[in-house]
Amino acid sequence: MKERIIEEVRRSGRNILTEVESKLLLKEAGFPVVEARLATSPEEAAGRASELGFPVVLKVVSRDIAHKSDVGGVKLDLKNEEEVRRAYREIMEEVRRRAPQAEILGVSVQRMARPGVEVIVGMGKDAQFGPFLMFGLGGVFVEVLKDVSFRIVPITRRDAREMIREIRGFPLLQGYRGREPADLEALEDLLLKLSDFAEQNPEVREMDLNPVFARRDGVEIADARIILEEGG
Repeated sequence: MKERIIEEVRRSGRNILTEVESKLLLKEAGFPVVEARLATSPEEAAGRASELGFPVVLKVVSRDIAHKSDVGGVKLDLKNEEEVRRAYREIMEEVRRRAPQAEILGVSVQRMARPGVEVIVGMGKDAQFGPFLMFGLGGVFVEVLKDVSFRIVPITRRDAREMIREIRGFPLLQGYRGREPADLEALEDLLLKLSDFAEQNPEVREMDLNPVFARRDGVEIADARIILEEGG
């Protein structure tokens, strides 16, 4: 599966995977992802939603759009097929208006994930030190607060534990003001798994898992983007 996805991406002359491709690759590697299915018409989106179970989320799929919500490319909490059909048409209309140069491949359909503390888990490469991991508060917070920690790959469980605890937003993961605490061990496991993935897949240059919903009963990756190294 991984080889087929990467070969297809290379053959199309790009190095950025779509959300659907990224999640397929991650699922094969054993990461806890919210499954995403590509739909290219309102009817296909409605059918995918029925297969997955309501409520669902629709998100535009385009190699040219980094922030889907900024161009009206996300619709949440859709409860039936008619809402999905309408949301598909609205996304297409709004994205074409706001990002007319973007190539739109369709939408991803996924079930509405249960809420939790939103965190980001990422991987990149430094010219001198090689692969590194990043952890912090996710969603819009990562851009506004820049509350993140870094470690060079490979990491140990102690490294993972320290990465989680040294961000300023750590109290949110402990159950701040009566909110549900996150499964910290599951977050550590996710960081360790990403460290292994980075070592075993040198063709991957960058990865963003954001948001990852951290809950009492584990973690779940709601969105993902993978960028390959240039060339073959």
